[in-house]
Amino acid sequence: MRQTAFPLARRLDMAACASCRLCVDVCPAVAATRDGSLSALGRMKGLRDLLRRRGGLWRRLLRLPEPTPEELKAFGASVFRCSLCGGCQEVCPLGIQLKELWLSLREELVRTGNNPKKIEMIRDNLEESRNVFAEDNAERADWVDDMRDPPDDGFQKDTAEVVFFTGCVGAYFPLAQKIPVALCEIFQASGVDFTLLGADEWCCGFPLVGAGLGEGLPAFIEHNVAAVAAKGARQVVFTCPSCYQIWREAYPQRFELYHASQFLTDLVAAGKVPLKPLEMTVTYHDPCDLGRGARVFDAPRDVLRAIPGLTLVEMGHNRENCLCCGGGGNLEMLDAELSAAMAKRKVEEAVATGAQAVVTTCQQCVRTMTTYARRNKVAIEVLDLTQLVRRALAG
Repeated sequence: MRQTAFPLARRLDMAACASCRLCVDVCPAVAATRDGSLSALGRMKGLRDLLRRRGGLWRRLLRLPEPTPEELKAFGASVFRCSLCGGCQEVCPLGIQLKELWLSLREELVRTGNNPKKIEMIRDNLEESRNVFAEDNAERADWVDDMRDPPDDGFQKDTAEVVFFTGCVGAYFPLAQKIPVALCEIFQASGVDFTLLGADEWCCGFPLVGAGLGEGLPAFIEHNVAAVAAKGARQVVFTCPSCYQIWREAYPQRFELYHASQFLTDLVAAGKVPLKPLEMTVTYHDPCDLGRGARVFDAPRDVLRAIPGLTLVEMGHNRENCLCCGGGGNLEMLDAELSAAMAKRKVEEAVATGAQAVVTTCQQCVRTMTTYARRNKVAIEVLDLTQLVRRALAG
């Protein structure tokens, strides 16, 4: 670890930590494993220790041994066993920007070669295929062909008012492909002038940032912005909160950006979405990147309340305090067992509400919760908001 690897603001953050343990109490990784070293406090203490042992003056004065390669590797593995849910930052009474610290730390671990080997796979997949799954990017919109009545143009127009940015998970993962299908059918019913980018859509770059590979992000930003501009679009819509968040935070602000829940709220309010009654009880799960990350809490609930006959019940942890499902931060790829343990806790809380379905607004949340529920025969349906609205469409 280099002292210079962390900006002054990040080092001041580390010095400011009061060890209050609130971050330990809310950490989903700690709750799933009972391992306090995975908490923000444990990670902060480990980082400070490594920096002292690498810093020349402190090491000489205190006669501290330099960290061994094995210690660095073990610490690196621990740092990446985190979903970057932001719960620790949400409760920090000192307002420490913990997510930024974790991202800086991941970059340094990658720079020094102390990252998990699967990080290299993320880099290789994105460099070679422009998507995280190493699939043929020319097939990015092939899910359209699986629709009941796909349009001749495959939703790929030369120009359109709106670009629907599908994202890697929605484009390639079979379980998640139902989500872009649902949104496209809603757009058709609502008369939205939209297009897909198809093969011209590259990964948004969010997985690069979460993997400590942020130096590769500019190429993805430049390509995607040019692809949207070529369509003459004014607005970009995302069903993936991570795509939405990285576009808001890192991309040049040339377009109006909407998460699908926000766009649907406007369509419903304008009377453009004909909704029939759905007599069912649902609970809503706030995705970390949409809720704590982008502070979008009301839009999805407004859409749910607009569906006649639908009853919304809240979980004990909701909005900014919502429990992470285990799907973020590349965690599922790096530690599938920990991700599943976090999903278990989330699904159990949803079941406790008595709801027939848990509704969310994120492809990855749908994946993790559905996978856990199916494997463990838990009787609750998991739906994206777009799927529920599609089910409620009249006609």
